[in-house]
Amino acid sequence: MAYITKCVAVFTQQPTDLVVVAGQPVTLPCSIPGYHGMVLWLRDGMALGVNRDLSGYPRYDIVGDHSKGEYHLLIQRTEMQDDAFFECQAIQAAIRTRPARLTVLVPPEDPVIMGAPVVSLRAGDPLNLTCHADNAKPAASIIWIRNGQVLNGAMYSKTLLRDGRRESTVSTLYLSASNIETGQRITCRASNKAAPNGKDAVVTIDIQHLPLVNLSVEPQPILEGNLVKFDCSAKANPPVIHYRWAKGGSIIREVSGDTYEVIVDHSFFTEPVSCEVTNALGSTNISRNVDVYFGPRMAAEPQSLQVDQGSDAIFNCAWTGNPSLTIVWMKRGSGVVLSNENILTLKAVRQEDAGKYVCRAVVPRVGAGEKEVSLTVNGPPTISSTQTQQVLYGEKGQIKCFIRSTPPPDRIAWSWKETVLESGTSGRYTVETVSTEEGVISTLTMSNIVPADFQTIYNCTAWNSFGSDTEIIRLKEQESLRLAVIIGVAVGAFLALIVLMGTLGAFCCARFQRNLKGVGLAKNDIRVEIVHKDHNSARETEEHTAIKQMMVS
Repeated sequence: MAYITKCVAVFTQQPTDLVVVAGQPVTLPCSIPGYHGMVLWLRDGMALGVNRDLSGYPRYDIVGDHSKGEYHLLIQRTEMQDDAFFECQAIQAAIRTRPARLTVLVPPEDPVIMGAPVVSLRAGDPLNLTCHADNAKPAASIIWIRNGQVLNGAMYSKTLLRDGRRESTVSTLYLSASNIETGQRITCRASNKAAPNGKDAVVTIDIQHLPLVNLSVEPQPILEGNLVKFDCSAKANPPVIHYRWAKGGSIIREVSGDTYEVIVDHSFFTEPVSCEVTNALGSTNISRNVDVYFGPRMAAEPQSLQVDQGSDAIFNCAWTGNPSLTIVWMKRGSGVVLSNENILTLKAVRQEDAGKYVCRAVVPRVGAGEKEVSLTVNGPPTISSTQTQQVLYGEKGQIKCFIRSTPPPDRIAWSWKETVLESGTSGRYTVETVSTEEGVISTLTMSNIVPADFQTIYNCTAWNSFGSDTEIIRLKEQESLRLAVIIGVAVGAFLALIVLMGTLGAFCCARFQRNLKGVGLAKNDIRVEIVHKDHNSARETEEHTAIKQMMVS
């Protein structure tokens, strides 16, 4: 028979999860019709009593029709300790309901604002308000309200109480001096699920304030060199005593009223004008910059550089201007824009990168400015010279080579045949070196040009700490002035004779044309061909290249 009871006993009502506000009653259902054994209620796993006897818990009762198997648990006034799991068991049937969670919500206590109901402060000081709402579950949310508007930016913190369930909330509201006025009422409202409408605390602000100042500038923007007007308006309690003006921190002593007129320059863009208003409580200072339009002005001047070949060259050039300016870096003599930034970086410079560079700034429709710097590249010497130079036979002759070198050359030498001469005189040869702004000119002078000099190869070689370069030079005989004059006179006479003969021939032909018939004149044509070929030019070019490579090696 007990086996049958166990099988047919079924809960028709079971407790479910509930949320209740502390102090309110709540009923947890439990029905098992036809069961006549013991019924047991448990809270967090601990038995509350058997059947309808809950004498140990005066707030708890078992209600319902016993004949129908109703064992409902009534909690008359819920408290925090009732925040637990409850279940109903039929002992002889060996069955139980599923655990039901009873969540007890606790409204916060009335919020309290520190210093209420009236908070007084001196003008110019910020306002800090602190409001706390204690013993709430869940923790209270706090908002601040002024004139029906919620104030943002408050900080808050929560503290868990010893019972591990309730919490206290503290909220701090910070308002700057410019954001508060005397007589304002500010409300602290605390709420949670147990008190959705919230509980309020109110504080009134009492301010004896410094002057509240507004500084305006008209007109703006404005081109430098024109007139602007500053207007300093103030509200103060007690009244304003005096005004004081300054620019960039320096007092303007010639102005004492609430307005200031001045012709502005570029400094007004970076140096603010300030107006200080004073009453019996103290002073308030406010400042404004002027939106002055002005042309480029150098802020960081670029410096010329000397770098080694293969290294990076970095120039820095900074300008100020208003409105925004455009910066352009270019190499002098080139139209190529290298950079539009303050910094110009030339990677792995070569000797041909040396020269003048220009940093140019342009403020549209206002003005422009530029700054030039030099780039010097340290590297091997480079020699530029005419490979064939002319001299007069029998006269003193000179051949020159031009050397560009940074750093300056350590050594310059002329060599020919078995001879090497760096400076001074050797026989009929003299070497002189002259430095110029562009480079070094080395001259080899021969006191008397002889035929063998035209067959000699001359080498000009220069060295510095980075390397060397060489140039091969040959001599070519220059025709003398006397011979040139004779040839010129002969050619002129020959041309004059041809003109004269042509004129006489035309005259004769016209006179005897009619009397001459059937007369044919035949002459053998005389053809003169002057051919001048330099069979050595191609060979000399090849020899020049080969010899130059040998000299550099």
